[in-house]
Amino acid sequence: MKLDRIDVKILAALQKNGRITNVELADLVALSPSPCLMRVKKLQQAGYITGYSAQINVAKLGETLTVFTEFTLKNHRPPDFARFQEALEKIDSCIECHLVSGGYDYLAKFVTSGIVDYQNIIESLIDRDVGVDKYFSFVVIKTPFVKTQIPLTRLFAERS
Repeated sequence: MKLDRIDVKILAALQKNGRITNVELADLVALSPSPCLMRVKKLQQAGYITGYSAQINVAKLGETLTVFTEFTLKNHRPPDFARFQEALEKIDSCIECHLVSGGYDYLAKFVTSGIVDYQNIIESLIDRDVGVDKYFSFVVIKTPFVKTQIPLTRLFAERS
């Protein structure tokens, strides 16, 4: 499915407000409600929309610790990457995992209840022998901002 400008507008609007009504969305993208709903369903079926969720203010929940961790693996064969990724994906506190180029293999983001919790997670990962050669932890002191929306209209305009 090739996206057009209206599809991108729909995605951008839903990204800002996943609870927008179909009528409001249709008005926003200059369609009537029925064709708008059909487009949203097609976007879901094609995998462009993978789900809807609430954004939680973690600071309201109490003390938490956010840590970015660089991992370097001992070996670099496809099964080694797969084993490590599967292990990391099973850790609830690991909320992001990126295979990157450069001086290490993976960058992961953990949100834990504190430093002891984080260290227990890392020690457990090392004990499971999933191929970690070394890791470096970067504790977040402050998060000035987090953007949850991708600039879709800008990305789409640059590809057109």
